[in-house]
Amino acid sequence: MSLSYWEIKSWFTNIDVTIVGSGIVGLSCALHLKEQHPKAKILVLEKGMLPQGASTKNAGFACFGSLSEILEDLKSHAEQDVFNLVKKRVDGLQLLRETLGDQAINYKNYGGYELFLQEDDLLETCLSQKEYLNNLLQPLFKKEVFSTKPNSFHFKNIKETYIFNPFEGQIDTGSMMEALLQKVQSKGIKILNNIAVESFSEDNNSVKVKTSSHEFSTSKLCIATNGFASQLINEDVKPARAQVLITKPIKGLHIKGTFHLDKGYYYFRNIDNRILFGGGRNLDFKGETTTEFAQTELIQNTLENILKTVILPKIPFEIEHRWSGIMGLGNTKNTIVKPLGNNVYCGVKLGGMGIAIGSLVGQELAQLIA
Repeated sequence: MSLSYWEIKSWFTNIDVTIVGSGIVGLSCALHLKEQHPKAKILVLEKGMLPQGASTKNAGFACFGSLSEILEDLKSHAEQDVFNLVKKRVDGLQLLRETLGDQAINYKNYGGYELFLQEDDLLETCLSQKEYLNNLLQPLFKKEVFSTKPNSFHFKNIKETYIFNPFEGQIDTGSMMEALLQKVQSKGIKILNNIAVESFSEDNNSVKVKTSSHEFSTSKLCIATNGFASQLINEDVKPARAQVLITKPIKGLHIKGTFHLDKGYYYFRNIDNRILFGGGRNLDFKGETTTEFAQTELIQNTLENILKTVILPKIPFEIEHRWSGIMGLGNTKNTIVKPLGNNVYCGVKLGGMGIAIGSLVGQELAQLIA
């Protein structure tokens, strides 16, 4: 595509920082850069019509990990590393709420619940480690994080004890991204959609960026594409698809909160008198390591079956919509925020915790740029 003189002059000349990806990380990075460098010309490029990776597709859990998830992390991470992971998620959620305000993101503190299937012995393991984890997290929360509650929502085929976490909340993902986009644009930061970055090359003072439509130069380049990062950079981050469905409104829905099942591989919540339910990646890890937005019969059928037999066993429901999002995972839960050269930086691998840590990763990415 041949750009006009005006388009080149206004949008693609004298760019101080170009950010690839207009999700939570990319937009948060842009905001913090503008605070650090008020006169900087910042351009955000997004390959989709919307921030299409996970930022507008996630389930809206304002969480930092269920008890069983944290125990699972302790199998492959040192105790201090796990504490730091939880702290980062808590700090990131606080930063998100401070940046946009609870009303703008429709934050609700209904608490979080972990459920356990009848045939699973995971509850006993969690109960035996509950006090240990509460002590580990005491310096962070100053109160007990995990306690037990009876099956007050009358789910079926699960054990009659929940693990409850009063610090967990939920947000409206669409409202959050709308508010973030509006705040970024109000600062004079330009966002261009439907432009895919195909490659880049760095010299001493600038970075040449090749996109699906044209080429241009920028002083600095930040990669914030998370699950799609491997298409541009060689780092320990792989795509992980998450499939989701949502019911039509259910009259008199009594379920309120965020709920985790099977070590967090399944998750559901209430939203607008509906149940939003996602997960099942563990049914086909290989098949779900993909950047393709799609649903599979195996996972969608399993989600529907759990809805019928566990979550809404005596309540008629209809599925209104299905979708998927792409997360960025790696061999560890630690994010990758680092320089890739003299003028290129990345903030990727959010490990399925984009809501919790996206704002903080964006801030850390901005701080790398002098």
